[in-house]
Amino acid sequence: MFEWLRQHRLGSTTKKHGIHQLIVIGLIAHTCVESTVRYAAELGYEVVVVKDATADYSDREMHAALEVNIPNYAGALVTTEEIVTSISSM
Repeated sequence: MFEWLRQHRLGSTTKKHGIHQLIVIGLIAHTCVESTVRYAAELGYEVVVVKDATADYSDREMHAALEVNIPNYAGALVTTEEIVTSISSM
């Protein structure tokens, strides 16, 4: 998604429509998810990462992504249950 964000200028397009928050899930947390979260934060989005909807090759890489790196950029790390409850209450 990182490359898609950059190539398609998601920042200018979505903000025109009042979208200021992104919910991120995905595979390879220490590279793909992490770079997407970082880039979205740099574009000024409030980023929420659904930690049990991400995966990586190993527990070590998952720990590095979710516990060390991503918290520097994401506004919140939540579970699937928490995000579904939050969206359902809107």
